[in-house]
Amino acid sequence: MKNRFVINPVLCTGCRTCELACSFAHSVDGKMGRSRIYPLDGGMTDLWVPVACLQCEEAACIKSCLVNALRRNPETGAVELNEEICVKCMACVAACPFGCALHDQQHDLIIKCDLCGGDPVCAKFCPTKALEYKPFEPAKKKIAG
Repeated sequence: MKNRFVINPVLCTGCRTCELACSFAHSVDGKMGRSRIYPLDGGMTDLWVPVACLQCEEAACIKSCLVNALRRNPETGAVELNEEICVKCMACVAACPFGCALHDQQHDLIIKCDLCGGDPVCAKFCPTKALEYKPFEPAKKKIAG
């Protein structure tokens, strides 16, 4: 059974612990990496919305990749980037409608959430459990009475 990354914005306080954990987990040569998750401030309300890759079933980033550097991991379901193949054309960055394929300028890398190989650190460190990685449970169909 596959797990799902679940975001519950109502529980998010905007502490940005997820962002910090992600940056540490993706450090390159001793330098913090760019976070693959970022909480957006809801403006005048107290609502924060963590934005992370939705691992779309029909992923625009995969379809846009000219060199097939993006592939879905059959075990985790995550869309993963093979940096050895990537030519940094940024087609995936332009194609993602949610802004979740990013360019890390500090390290000159294209990055996106890979669910940390099936154990996302952002969810582990979220103090309010606004982020969870849990078994997928299909919606139950209602029986017409």
